[in-house]
Amino acid sequence: MKVLAINGSARKNGNTAIMINTLLSELTAEGIETEHVQLAGQDLRGCLACYKCFETKDKKCIQKKDKLNELIEKMQGADGIVLGSPTYFANVTSNMKSLIDRAGLVSIANGRMFARKVGAAVVAARRGGAIHTFNSLNHFFFINEMVVPGSIYWNMGFGREIGEVSGDEEGLRTMRTLGQHMAWLLKKIHA
Repeated sequence: MKVLAINGSARKNGNTAIMINTLLSELTAEGIETEHVQLAGQDLRGCLACYKCFETKDKKCIQKKDKLNELIEKMQGADGIVLGSPTYFANVTSNMKSLIDRAGLVSIANGRMFARKVGAAVVAARRGGAIHTFNSLNHFFFINEMVVPGSIYWNMGFGREIGEVSGDEEGLRTMRTLGQHMAWLLKKIHA
C-alpha cells in the first residue's frame, strides 16, 4: 500500500509539511509506503474549462507546461491521498486549487479514477479560516467518491512562522490519530 501526500504550501518544509510528516510517520510505522510531494516553487496553471479530458479520456490534463500530469499519475498509483494546505484568505493556496480543479476534472472525465481511495485533508492556519480550507479539501475527496477517515478533531494545526505548529500539541495529536485511522482503514480495504 502507498499513500501520496501533496503539500500545497508555498513554503517548503513549513508548518503544513510538519503536520503532514507527523501523519506520514504513523503510516510508515504501520508498514505503509509514503511519498511527500511539496508544491513550493511550482507554478500550477488553473483549469481552462476546455473539457478536453472528456474527449481524450487518457487520464491526463491537456495542459502540459507544468507538473500536474505527473501528480495525477502519482495520485492514480496511490491507495491513499493526503492533501495539505495552509490557509490563504480562508481557503487553499492557488497551487492546491489548481490541483483540485484539474485533477478532479480529469478524474471525473475518466470514470472517477480516484473512487474508493482513502483521502485525508491537512490544514495549517495562523488563526482563522481553517474550516473553509478543510472543507475545500474534503469536497475534492467526496466528489471523487473517496473514503475519508476522521480524527479526534478537525485536521488542522495552528502556527504562523515556520515550525510554530510544533507547539500545537492538539494539532499534532490530531495528525497522529489521523495517520493511525488512515492506516487502519487502508488495511481494512485491502485485506
